[in-house]
Amino acid sequence: MGLHILRSSSPLSSSASKTIIFNPTTTPALSNLLPRPSNPSPTSLFRTHFRAFSPKPIKSVITPAIGFGGSLQTTKRSFRGGVVVAMAAPGPVQKSEEEWRAVLSPEQFRILRQKGTEYPGTGVYDKFFEEGVYTCAGCGTPLYKSTTKFNSGCGWPAFYEGLPGAINSVPDRDGMRVEITCAACGGHLGHVFKGEGFRTPTDERHCVNSVSLKFTPANSNLSE
Repeated sequence: MGLHILRSSSPLSSSASKTIIFNPTTTPALSNLLPRPSNPSPTSLFRTHFRAFSPKPIKSVITPAIGFGGSLQTTKRSFRGGVVVAMAAPGPVQKSEEEWRAVLSPEQFRILRQKGTEYPGTGVYDKFFEEGVYTCAGCGTPLYKSTTKFNSGCGWPAFYEGLPGAINSVPDRDGMRVEITCAACGGHLGHVFKGEGFRTPTDERHCVNSVSLKFTPANSNLSE
């Protein structure tokens, strides 16, 4: 039982050779006979890295209302092109029919609570264009800025948009027109018409009864 000598040559080089002495009673491992590369290559050509980011919470800020009986308003914030847009919804105002009759004039009650309409051209705000804010004659909620008022020639005050969240719209039962009401107290304001061709930013006409409105000059406090 002598030792055996085995010579092996590298297939990549004719000059490189390797001599192995082993015992014939044992079998040499194949990995010992083959040449090993000096710098092994990775089994994959690509590496993927993942990073997890925790989502940031969306905040909701509750601030007290000013000039509306101390009710709470919820301010919603959202991002649009990197700009924060804030919109405040007025608090609800609920009264019984008897309570509305006690605080409104007969004409105000007929229009605001019974959805009546004043005669065209008779309203105090039809041809009125002072600077200020128009509020609901029933509950005092701000509805329109004077800068959105325009002369439509229809015989009623016309606005091309209301303040954000201040006005609700719902189709009439006959489906012919769309009614607009105060979002806070539900008082009837008039109707909104779209696509009439007026040169306004929205091409809308809020046709509002003067009786449904109360004007507050720009230099006045709305809470007064």
